[in-house]
Amino acid sequence: MSQENQQELNQNAKGPEGLRATSQLITHSRAELGRVISGQGEVIEEVLIAVLCQGHALLEGVPGIAKTLIVKALGRLLGLGFQRVQATPDLMPADILGTTILRPGTGDFAFHAGPVFTDLLLVDEINRMPPRTQAALLECMEERQVTSDGTRRPLPAWFTVFATQNPIDFEGTYPLPEAQLDRFLLKIRVGYPSEQEERQILERHHGGSGAGLLEDARIAPIPIGLLDAACAEVRAIRIEPELTTYILELARRTREWPTLLLGASPRAAVSLMRVAQAAAAFDGRDYLLPDDVKRAVKPVLRHRVMLKPEAELEGFDADRVLADVIAAVPVPRQ
Repeated sequence: MSQENQQELNQNAKGPEGLRATSQLITHSRAELGRVISGQGEVIEEVLIAVLCQGHALLEGVPGIAKTLIVKALGRLLGLGFQRVQATPDLMPADILGTTILRPGTGDFAFHAGPVFTDLLLVDEINRMPPRTQAALLECMEERQVTSDGTRRPLPAWFTVFATQNPIDFEGTYPLPEAQLDRFLLKIRVGYPSEQEERQILERHHGGSGAGLLEDARIAPIPIGLLDAACAEVRAIRIEPELTTYILELARRTREWPTLLLGASPRAAVSLMRVAQAAAAFDGRDYLLPDDVKRAVKPVLRHRVMLKPEAELEGFDADRVLADVIAAVPVPRQ
């Protein structure tokens, strides 16, 4: 990128509202992804938030509702590398991390990089991955590096894991441990499209070339440097001390809630703050409001809290409990 273009981009990002790069990214993303994805506006927003906050996301939904397509389209939109791993019970750590191989005729060993050495890694049906492989992926998600034969190999700067799982099929699965769930910034629930959106899906497939919607759409990538500028703007969202206290109170209240066995960790409180900042940016504001925090609570905490068995028997779920927690914590006055 030339110095002149970089200066122009920096100037555009420092507009009066302080969110020019973010606004441009959001507008471009909604327009381009809307050519491929019918509906799922909230899901697309949360997937973009995960990238802007440089965190990982767990997408939960039944098969056939475009979870994989959303991530593939996102990679093309952002101009980032993309790799996909299909989790199976016999998947070994070397299958995703890479392995050292002997070069024929030389006697030398060389490291053959696995699919984790990419920007966006889609792990389909992550709960079918055996515990040993889940643990190997854990280091990648937390440390953003791979350790092989005593050598640390850094992963790309934009390395982000998007993992999917089916909430219905549990046969032959390995539930993710709490330690790994806590590494996911968001748990995104992907539901069925509306009738109108599903009709649009049928019409798009009927009018397609047969090569696939993604190829037909020819998504235009965002300008170089725009993603970096947008991330910087999100990190600079202003947070008043009263809202820091509000975030803290929400996280700490989950640890003493009567129907919860496990509450939010300090890492969860940090994640709540970061996602709330991104939510404010999506509303075009460079300052935080209580509604931004409330908007972030469920996707950030639903996979980090654990219900007591008796609460589950009474029909409670994480979202219902978190709604009660939000209602119980006083909102700071502006």
